[in-house]
Amino acid sequence: MRVLVLFCVAVIGAACGIVGTASAGVKTVVKTRTYDITGATGAGLVVAMNRRGPKHGFMTHAIAQTSYTADWSLDLGQVNGVCRLRQANGTLNITYTYPRVASAVTPALRKRWNRFFTGVLAHEGTHGRIAEQMMQAAERSVRDMKFANDPQCNKTRAEARRRLEATAKVYEAKQIAFDAREHSEGGHVERIIEALVGL
Repeated sequence: MRVLVLFCVAVIGAACGIVGTASAGVKTVVKTRTYDITGATGAGLVVAMNRRGPKHGFMTHAIAQTSYTADWSLDLGQVNGVCRLRQANGTLNITYTYPRVASAVTPALRKRWNRFFTGVLAHEGTHGRIAEQMMQAAERSVRDMKFANDPQCNKTRAEARRRLEATAKVYEAKQIAFDAREHSEGGHVERIIEALVGL
């Protein structure tokens, strides 16, 4: 049995704001959502996930999803026309969406489900770690920035945003590459689905 299943990551967006003072560093805020599925077999649970999972594109649904936003506050100051980025504070907001079995299942199916779900958690957790690495790399990319002849901090602000966006693109490519490996024939996703179905 060949089934189309997707795990996915959604990068919702990144924003930069300017604040006068801010707390230092990068922090992560995590939320978890679930959606209920029912089924008496592994194949039935897969069908339910394909019907009820988070939207992935226009027509398809994913089994699970990691979505995130990166919000930045830039503390800029200038002295004698030299603008310095004093602090870049980032907040990574991650939302994980997972399936939850809401029907009674046999002990054997529950055991297979638990193994499957451990694999789902590992996959989405990797997406989350890549996003956290992106935030750390983005903060490093703008650390200690300064520009002379920038009394309004316009050049410094624009360059900081450019670097933050460039770093986000690099890590978006890492997210896509990870998914490509996981979804390849014989890859992690195929193996855990087949184990759930009992193939």
